[in-house]
Amino acid sequence: MATTGASPPGAGVRRPLVVDLSALWAGPLCAHVLGLAGHRVVKVESADRLDASRWGNPQLYAALHAGHESVVLDFTTDTGRARLKSLIRAADVVIEASRPRALRDLGIDPRRDLGPNATWVAITAHGRDGESGMRVGFGDDVAAGAGAWVVDPGTHEPVPTGDAIADPLTGLAAAVAVLESRDRQGRELLDVAMSAVVGSAVGADVTPLATAATRRDGRWLFSEGGCDHEVALPRGRAVQGVVPSPGVDTHRVMREVEGG
Repeated sequence: MATTGASPPGAGVRRPLVVDLSALWAGPLCAHVLGLAGHRVVKVESADRLDASRWGNPQLYAALHAGHESVVLDFTTDTGRARLKSLIRAADVVIEASRPRALRDLGIDPRRDLGPNATWVAITAHGRDGESGMRVGFGDDVAAGAGAWVVDPGTHEPVPTGDAIADPLTGLAAAVAVLESRDRQGRELLDVAMSAVVGSAVGADVTPLATAATRRDGRWLFSEGGCDHEVALPRGRAVQGVVPSPGVDTHRVMREVEGG
């Protein structure tokens, strides 16, 4: 797997800039979809806390981040925080999945620092504001709490549906919300809660559906309206582009943003 940075495709053509401050799965998937839609994606990480998914499944990380650019900044310094603000102010889209307090500690205020025609999408477990903004959650527990679970036919115990299904559902929903926001050509702050996305996907009354999933002859079948529907197995996708090493594009990207 290639680990060196590369010049972004379409060099010389101004593409909408996505500054991805998120980590793990939902936010990076949103950034990945925006990249497929023609945006330029710059992943920004803290020097003392890189994205934990770098040490997870390398194929998943590559699928989400190949073809993007990598900037690593020291958020404990005035210079690092100033550079972060410069990136945010230059962005057409900002993706983040932090609690509001973490942003305030960095001196970042979306309503103040976001450009006049840019979109800020905040991905949280249960919402950005109020008490919800203080609650953390991960793909499995958020999904199960929102109704995405099935009953194991052998043990009759509830089990989560899929692998952290709230993450891919939220990543896709966030990307759609961003693209719709960009079409409106205004300055918007989008609050995308994982629990709300899952709740919307499964519907208010999930119990009859949850008990309808059965395993037969090595296959999962879902019954609805008297008909059985086989649950398709996941299929891998080829990685497009190289996966940048941490911070490999920092100096080049900051020169562009700061005009140096």
